[in-house]
Amino acid sequence: QVQLVESGGGLVRPGGSLRLSCAASGSRFQINAMGWYRQAPGKQRELVAGVTRAGTTAYADSVKGRFTISGDNAGNTVYLQMNSLKPEDTAVYYCFADFLTPSITTRDWGQGTQVTVSS
Repeated sequence: QVQLVESGGGLVRPGGSLRLSCAASGSRFQINAMGWYRQAPGKQRELVAGVTRAGTTAYADSVKGRFTISGDNAGNTVYLQMNSLKPEDTAVYYCFADFLTPSITTRDWGQGTQVTVSS
């Protein structure tokens, strides 16, 4: 049973910082990529940032220069350092992991962690 356990969400004032973590376990397959989506009330889920096993990163335009994604050497934990947070960053943040099986790549999701940016 694959598990993605997220932590680090919370309430922060505009301009503040938070660090999200996501640890994957329970799969015998290699993780090809990990990252974060977010979903604000009344909006579609959107990609925030992702990182591949090779270290290639991608960011939404709205977070470039403020957020940094990184992974650990084991390749099963991903971090999202969020700086200069804005009220529009308020959302539920969902971690994902893409597992490389012999036939297809499967995606699993975390349960979500709330990030609220408010004064």
